[in-house]
Amino acid sequence: MTQHFLLSAKARTLSLANVLRLSDTEAYDAFKAIRFSENDGEAFCPKCGSVDLYNLPRRKMWRCKDCPCQFSVTSGTIFASRKLSIRDILAAIAIFTNGAKGYSALQLSRDLDVQYKTAFVMAHKLREAIAAQDKGVKVSGEVEIDGMYAGGYVKPANLKEHRRDRRLAANQTGKRQSVIVARERNGKTITFVSKTEDAAAPMLQNRIAAGSTVFADEAAHWDILHSRFNIRRINHSLAYSTSEGCTNQAESFFSRLRRAEIGTHHHIAGPYLAAYAAEMDWREDNRQVSNGEQYRAIVSAAAKHPISRQWKGYWQRRAA
Repeated sequence: MTQHFLLSAKARTLSLANVLRLSDTEAYDAFKAIRFSENDGEAFCPKCGSVDLYNLPRRKMWRCKDCPCQFSVTSGTIFASRKLSIRDILAAIAIFTNGAKGYSALQLSRDLDVQYKTAFVMAHKLREAIAAQDKGVKVSGEVEIDGMYAGGYVKPANLKEHRRDRRLAANQTGKRQSVIVARERNGKTITFVSKTEDAAAPMLQNRIAAGSTVFADEAAHWDILHSRFNIRRINHSLAYSTSEGCTNQAESFFSRLRRAEIGTHHHIAGPYLAAYAAEMDWREDNRQVSNGEQYRAIVSAAAKHPISRQWKGYWQRRAA
């Protein structure tokens, strides 16, 4: 099934209305089936893996007979210590899935009738879960690479005589970072964040498979890649596409990331830039599957992702 972000009728297989109509029991059973899919939906101990359990139906928990572990359907997952119901969590994932250019925490808080802080952490937990799928992954074949500077906006002075050239490093705020993308043609996308494109060049050597053909612009910092890959360079001062090739798919990704920032989130703070970039590369890579499949993939990733050390207790740590 092939389509872009404008889904065909056959690709619209996720209905938010159906998710919201689930009873608490139906939502619990659906999450349980995904959480323990390795055992055909039957619970097993998250510590030792034993299937020999005592069932505690009133508390919707289990106790392992082989080790002193008592657990629930969300124990050991990114939703551990949750306060929201399972149905609200599934609804949040459905809403998040259907955001073609992302979904803001402010809007999610209104849709779920929860505090902004709750929605903010929920959305970032989902981003962490789907970003973990790219850990250690390499791209190969024909790969386009490029960088995009983000953040560190310097507001121009009111009077002309006070204005500075904001392109110069001396006049930057120090908050500007670079998002680096390596994108297979019609394939996988990976992203990461560094201070500058120059600093990212050595990192790219470990994220691109040997024998790949790499397409890059004429920036001098990509020269280091010539020793390991077949490099095709495109001089953008002359043309965006030449006989050597192009980096249009990398540029297309940055265009969508910019639209997500400007149109949906309005601002992305530096510490979270990598999370938003990873979310958008996941959306790019999964744009050719139905939104129902995307929904199940996110639920599965979140249900099987371990407890988030970054986001569990996030606001309590901030207050401290």
